[in-house]
Amino acid sequence: MRTDHDTWDITTSVGSTALFVAAARALEAQKPDPVAVDPFAEIFCRVVGGRWADLLDGAAPDHALKSEFGTDFVNFQGVRTKYFDTYFLEAAAAGVRQIVLLAAGLDSRAYRLDWPVGTVVFELDQPQVLDFKRDALAGCRPTAQRREVAVDLRDDWPRALLDRGFDPTSPSAWIVEGLLIYLPATAQVQLFSGIDALSAPGSHAALEEAVPMDAAVFAAKREAERADENSSNGGPFFQLVYNEQYEPAAQWFGARGWQADATPLPEYLRAQGRPVPGPDSEAGTMTSTISLISAIKR
Repeated sequence: MRTDHDTWDITTSVGSTALFVAAARALEAQKPDPVAVDPFAEIFCRVVGGRWADLLDGAAPDHALKSEFGTDFVNFQGVRTKYFDTYFLEAAAAGVRQIVLLAAGLDSRAYRLDWPVGTVVFELDQPQVLDFKRDALAGCRPTAQRREVAVDLRDDWPRALLDRGFDPTSPSAWIVEGLLIYLPATAQVQLFSGIDALSAPGSHAALEEAVPMDAAVFAAKREAERADENSSNGGPFFQLVYNEQYEPAAQWFGARGWQADATPLPEYLRAQGRPVPGPDSEAGTMTSTISLISAIKR
């Protein structure tokens, strides 16, 4: 269960979810027709080793990512990666040179996207997560200037970001990917407010959000997960999320001068040629609640 001041590394608590997602990106890249290719995702899995490396070698048939749910989840991660990659390249083409990865986890965009000269990528996350990434990619050269900001997003992260040289008078591009569900509603609005306060006109923001589950359904799933210590085969999930939403992101940003557009995940899956999970499946239930949002501050 979460606590107000809990911490983690890449193999525990919220950190382990980043590893699960990286493994999904690595499996997407192995397909003959990948929607997105992240070559660094495999590096992370092999550095951790064990069943994460076995998974990529086809030697972990009982892994959750090899289940029906896993097949749909890999598709989801492929298209989500494509959506946010496209978003960043469009922001860069518009002249943005400050990139902010909130809860950067194992995001490798500072290494694999073709950033214009002068781009600075700020990566905010727990110190142990940033340490792991730095060590895992020690032999790799980033394609932009990369600045680590070791901070918990429940703390004063705007001050930490400013202290690392972020310029609030210049346009910036922000990403909130795979994060909101791990924050209580109060922390979500603090995050939104921080982005808005630090964003000059012409700034961009992109977010992934999910509509909370019915409270009774969520409680039942959390209890079932507690009873199964091997749930998700990648660590607990329902123990880590808050199932709260302060306000839909497009609505919140739209009311503050941002032009915000939301794309339902099923719609984007179809646009990328990937199947939409059936409504009665576990993945279908999840997929139907998720939207991908991009916004520009006018």
